[in-house]
Amino acid sequence: MPSFNEFDYRFMQQALTLAREAPSIGEVPIAALLVREGLVIAEAHNRRETLQDPTAHAELMVIQEGARLTRSWRLTGTTLYVTLEPCTMCIGAIVLARIPRLVFGATDPKAGACGSVMNIPPEPRLNHRVDVAGGLCAEESQNLLQEFFRQLRRDTTRREQG
Repeated sequence: MPSFNEFDYRFMQQALTLAREAPSIGEVPIAALLVREGLVIAEAHNRRETLQDPTAHAELMVIQEGARLTRSWRLTGTTLYVTLEPCTMCIGAIVLARIPRLVFGATDPKAGACGSVMNIPPEPRLNHRVDVAGGLCAEESQNLLQEFFRQLRRDTTRREQG
């Protein structure tokens, strides 16, 4: 069972608040925060639709911003908070960026690569290990995603009927 601390809850709530903003611009409500020494150094929600970029996942956006701000591709001493279990692309970037700790909310049974579909973090052949703690505020994160897709289906049905 993963162990979470008071900072984990605070930062995950902050990520969920950011995720709630995404639907207003047509984005899926997934968000990430990169934290170092108790301070958020980068935050983002998904921007795939806005940028028409399949790689514009929240995790990649904060990794890029964190590297730019710290002037280092090695993001040691950080924790990445994300509202949904990372996919293979994102966990690959997390490993390559040397992020030591990942905390995520809901699992992703279709694309999750931290235990759901695949489990990349403990892969012994990789040169970096990520400490993963999943399930924090999972129900809240999952509900946010489910409501977004319910609304999307309702809107699509209205357009088709209308």
